[in-house]
Amino acid sequence: MKLIELVCPEGEEAEGSDSRTETELDEDLENEICKMWDMSMDEDVAVFLQEFNATDILLGIIGKSKCPRLTEICVGILGNMACYKETCQAISNNDNLVNVLLLLLGDSDPPTLLETSRLILGCLSQPDVSSIWVDQIHKQHSVRESVCFIMQSSTNADLLGKIGEVVDKLFDLDKELMLSWVVESKGLADASTIEKENSTETAFVPCLLEAARQLRSDSIEGLDVYMHILQLLTTTDGGMQAIVRTPDKAEATWTLLYDIVRTDLCQDDDPAIIVEEQASVLSSTLAVLSAIFASCMEENYIKIERNLPLLDTLLRVLFYAEESQKRPSERTRRQSTDKWSVPSPISGAQKGKQREGDFHLKILLDICCEFLSEIFMNIGKEIVSKSFKEGFLSQEMCTSAFRHLLPQYHTAVEKFHTILLEVQPDTAEQLLLEFPNLRS
Repeated sequence: MKLIELVCPEGEEAEGSDSRTETELDEDLENEICKMWDMSMDEDVAVFLQEFNATDILLGIIGKSKCPRLTEICVGILGNMACYKETCQAISNNDNLVNVLLLLLGDSDPPTLLETSRLILGCLSQPDVSSIWVDQIHKQHSVRESVCFIMQSSTNADLLGKIGEVVDKLFDLDKELMLSWVVESKGLADASTIEKENSTETAFVPCLLEAARQLRSDSIEGLDVYMHILQLLTTTDGGMQAIVRTPDKAEATWTLLYDIVRTDLCQDDDPAIIVEEQASVLSSTLAVLSAIFASCMEENYIKIERNLPLLDTLLRVLFYAEESQKRPSERTRRQSTDKWSVPSPISGAQKGKQREGDFHLKILLDICCEFLSEIFMNIGKEIVSKSFKEGFLSQEMCTSAFRHLLPQYHTAVEKFHTILLEVQPDTAEQLLLEFPNLRS
């Protein structure tokens, strides 16, 4: 009731009324509504608020508020309420509220944007109501432009991460929406100059890259989200075209992702366990690079000789992953042999994390093998010879690669081994001893 009084004071139509209460919150009142924000995390409180018609009340307050902090708190309360099935249903069935919340993505206040993104993500994560939000986002074209603006201009890691999660969830739920966002409309590639000049649509892929560029040093979790969005694009022809048919033919995408892999992930002196910890983001990043490699091999920037360090990375990932699989309980053994450590049981959540880690590691191995087989099919003698001289290839790495690639990628391995027989005969003979099937 105090909030209602704040945004609808008596005599507000009178000339000269003080608008200070609308743009600033009294400290005591802010503390009180923040307590309500905290309490709304409890399901019983959330249900009670809904029975009290809180969604309509908060909608009215958000609509009249001129105070960013007040708007943020109101959206935050709704975000907490959206965590529960019953209250999320009530929020999602309120068309006016859904429309207002989607319009709030165009707000200029980062905390409000963060809470709005959190709320939308919560609703998209509820299977019973996600289609309501997807349909409304289809209708509100401003959502796409608001999301693009945030990704392109924000430096707030939390906000970029959350808006990325929203996009990731949206694209996962609706491939049609994904394509409508990433493929330039109106056939702009073949449109007249006038049509191009009249179009204000922002290219989506460069916005994704800008957000990833901002997050690479701030949040590995956020970077993982954006790499997964790019990977989702590669799963459809239209999404892949959106990447490779940019004016630079995907060179900016390749350059950024290549640099992320070589500079931020899987460094030469990293222990094997780091590969397991980075498996998710590495999988997505390498999957996109692999897709670009397969689509753009004729482009100069994609030539193998210009990207030898990437070959080294792929081989090292396979080798490290092999080491991690050999010693899955090393950390447990370390704990049990440390005289200062106290053994503790592994919780169900910890076991779940271990299984999730194994799952991501398996995906990473599959992607590395596919990418490496593509390289082996297209590599030449000069490049192989140079790779051995510069340390990007070794017998140990080749052994690890063959162990993973065979028998599925026998043709690629056979072609690569034929080259080894010419440029590194000793290594080739040793590999024959270990993999005698290659003789056939």
